Amino acid sequence: MSTIASQQDTLPAGTWGIDPVHSQVGFAVPYMSGTFRGSFSPADARLVVAENGSVELSGSARVDSIKVQDENLTAHLQSPDFFDAERTPEVGFRSTDVRRSGDRVTVAGELTIKGTSQPVELEGTVAEPITDPYGNERIGLKLDGTVDRTKFGIDWNNPLPSGEPALANDVSLSAELYLVKA
Repeated sequence: MSTIASQQDTLPAGTWGIDPVHSQVGFAVPYMSGTFRGSFSPADARLVVAENGSVELSGSARVDSIKVQDENLTAHLQSPDFFDAERTPEVGFRSTDVRRSGDRVTVAGELTIKGTSQPVELEGTVAEPITDPYGNERIGLKLDGTVDRTKFGIDWNNPLPSGEPALANDVSLSAELYLVKA
């Protein structure tokens, strides 16, 4: 857990759970001459803010929830070439440090994919809490980062006729989380 330094940068204490209907967790990777995009839906996330201001963010998604435009590509992403859904059915994240300054937030943590955990730093924004029309307290959290997929054992590639790899190693991650106070 980490502590947010100043009172103005503190979130209200409590446990916040994901609103899966309005949240998105996705990835994008350069592929040939474009960008290949996918998402995990549904994903799970939980934000815990203690009375002393310490913050912990965690999340997970089932590999079989991966969404892309084509069933064959979905099956390939779930295969051992990529996420290996049969052997490692979940990807996960747990924060080790959360720093907020105004609406900006930096979240350091460990991302686990294919049974391998690697440090990652995510940058983004956090919205001030609001009360929705149904009386629920909500916050929005948007995070982005980049990881090298090969550090998680995702090494598949297919060379182009030029000899260049078809798929880049660096993958952009994005999470747009709408969290509801429990």
